[in-house]
Amino acid sequence: MNIRELMSVPRAAHDIVWLKRSLQAAVELEFATIPPYLCALWSIKDASGEAYDRILGIVLQEMLHMGLACNMLTTIGETPAINSPSTVPKYPGQLPGGVKPELTIALQGLSKDVVENVFMQIEFPEHGPVRVALEETFASIGAFYDAILDAFKTLPPASITGARQLISRGVGLTKITTMAEVENAVLRIKEQGEGTSQSPFATDFGGELAHFYKFGEILHGQTFVKGTDGKFDYKGTPVPFPEVFPMSPVPAGGYPESHDFDLLFSAMLGSLQNAWANGDQSKLSAGVNTMFSLGDAARSLMQKPLPGGNGNFGPSFRLVT
Repeated sequence: MNIRELMSVPRAAHDIVWLKRSLQAAVELEFATIPPYLCALWSIKDASGEAYDRILGIVLQEMLHMGLACNMLTTIGETPAINSPSTVPKYPGQLPGGVKPELTIALQGLSKDVVENVFMQIEFPEHGPVRVALEETFASIGAFYDAILDAFKTLPPASITGARQLISRGVGLTKITTMAEVENAVLRIKEQGEGTSQSPFATDFGGELAHFYKFGEILHGQTFVKGTDGKFDYKGTPVPFPEVFPMSPVPAGGYPESHDFDLLFSAMLGSLQNAWANGDQSKLSAGVNTMFSLGDAARSLMQKPLPGGNGNFGPSFRLVT
């Protein structure tokens, strides 16, 4: 069942089976945002600067959100499917779960167009200082996580077992062993992605700008600040747009030239799958170490011109079995 179908199930039927399906959908949704954000990050020639730091921070938080969804799933006795052909995202394509079906996500280099028309659409806040009238044909992600939290609250306390919990200091991943930790995880995911109804900041988690507004700063070239009139706008200090490798959108099926990258990517997914299947902290560390080697392989591809001269190659993020 996709997220729209899950959200159409009557609230009284949000039992543990519904909760497990919903958390798996959450894992897949958080996973799907990471490869396109990484492509934008790695396409920046100088791995530093205002735009680079913002995208890196967003990527790390998306990894945290995926990890929290995995921990919530294992704490109620299920194993997340991470390296299954049916759960690894395919590009170009839509976000999983029936979310924003009009939006096509491709793997491509950073540009103002992709920031405005893809990344900011993915992160568009359910509530917040920016008000835009959109006709939604799907449940909001914030509402979906609220439903997950409500379903947790209906479970007997013993259902939260604390089994196979993993931690990562690098992204801030913590264990889920109590109802209070479930509530904290859901609040963190929502605030870091969207902000709050009163503020564009994750006020309960360090006060950073939510993802939508960080991408907005890259698009507008200035920080998002509150003016003397009390209104927020992109009128602060400069956020220069970086020089990037001209990575073209990766076509369906990817490139044969990406095979070595895809092998590393698949090995990383295998490590993550084993980590949560067995509660193996060493496998998580192995997966994280492999992840860092992906950047070098991706940048190598991004510096190779395509035969037709229309930009450069890029990583395909394909699962190699």
